[in-house]
Amino acid sequence: MNHVMRAAGTAEPLWRDGGLTRVPYRIFQDRSLYEAEQKRIFQGQTWNYLCLSVELKKTGDFITTFIGDTPVVVARDSDGELYGFENRCAHRGALIALEQRGNTKDFSCVYHAWTYDRQGNLKGVAFKDGIGGKGGMPASFCMEQHYPRKLRLSEVFGIVFGSFSNDVPPLEEHLGDEIYTRIRRVLNGRTPVVLGRYTQALPNNWKLYMENVKDSYHASILHLFFTTFELNRLSQTGGIIVDKTGGHHVSFSATASNSADSNEYAEQNIRSDSEFKLADPSLLQGFKEFPDNVTLQILSVFPTFVLQQIQNAIAVRQIVPRGTDRTDLHWTLLGFAEDTPEQRLVRLKQSNLVGPAGYISMEDGCVGGFVQRGIAGAGGEQAVIEMGGAGAESSESRVTEASVRGFWKAYRANMGL
Repeated sequence: MNHVMRAAGTAEPLWRDGGLTRVPYRIFQDRSLYEAEQKRIFQGQTWNYLCLSVELKKTGDFITTFIGDTPVVVARDSDGELYGFENRCAHRGALIALEQRGNTKDFSCVYHAWTYDRQGNLKGVAFKDGIGGKGGMPASFCMEQHYPRKLRLSEVFGIVFGSFSNDVPPLEEHLGDEIYTRIRRVLNGRTPVVLGRYTQALPNNWKLYMENVKDSYHASILHLFFTTFELNRLSQTGGIIVDKTGGHHVSFSATASNSADSNEYAEQNIRSDSEFKLADPSLLQGFKEFPDNVTLQILSVFPTFVLQQIQNAIAVRQIVPRGTDRTDLHWTLLGFAEDTPEQRLVRLKQSNLVGPAGYISMEDGCVGGFVQRGIAGAGGEQAVIEMGGAGAESSESRVTEASVRGFWKAYRANMGL
């Protein structure tokens, strides 16, 4: 990938010595590299989150979404199966579907009315035979040869992933046993119900948000709400799981603490509590949902999928690159059809913990921008990622950046760095 940087006018190699503990800031700034990511990662051998199958219940239901910055469509056809394809007309490249979601018999491009079925096959060309024997497409034109690129789709516990690659391993193999088991822990045996959605615009590169998701070190330092109300402290029981590729991870903790609560925060002059109180303390009065007593689990699948459990707030997040310094973050808040009315109310209250203005996650919406702005003149410098060592292995400690290093391990493998 060094040739990408040279093409941008830089003779110096992108990745200098330092392995996974040094990350060049140029990696968040260079347009040529961003374009290469779209090809090598998002259109390469990865599975990318698309939607939830529960969002497409009926024949004809569809949703428009993204793989990287490539727009795609997912639709349910009359055979009950889901199909995915690029949201791009084979004629002149216009979007086929303009709405975010809906129900349709077919898709007709607004530009010239080329029509596609729900599997993405071209079925009609306006005035294909001309008018009065004049004009129209040549006799050699074959509709079966013209269609947007199709996706491979696969589903795990109602989460739908797609890939442009025919070589990517099956989804369960791609996830591995530990990640698969942790997804099953949250979703198995229940019917998801969408409680709400947010889209958040982030002023930073997509990789900075993915680093943040994987960074257990920052969580109880940056997020004052966590430590004030003792929802997440590094002294609590928990750990980090990093899969063998490095790209997928789980960070988890239980409310019970291993130590007599954290004098460590005060001793190191880290903000760890505040004078703030809750006007409605019932916000944090949840219910026991899982037998393992884990109250926080953040799970990521490379490159851009997140499944969260924070108390009883369950959500999926989709990270969508929009340029070198712009990212869209789509949140989908979940309940379950099996929830009691009391449980549903808890989930709705605790949804205030997350999202663009969430009591916990609002800081994540700006800190990536702080980094993007801070490195503006430091393209030749590198981040230092040594907390917890130099490797990318699972750990019983969350005072580590192992899963951040895991992201860069997977990134480098996919990019050929």
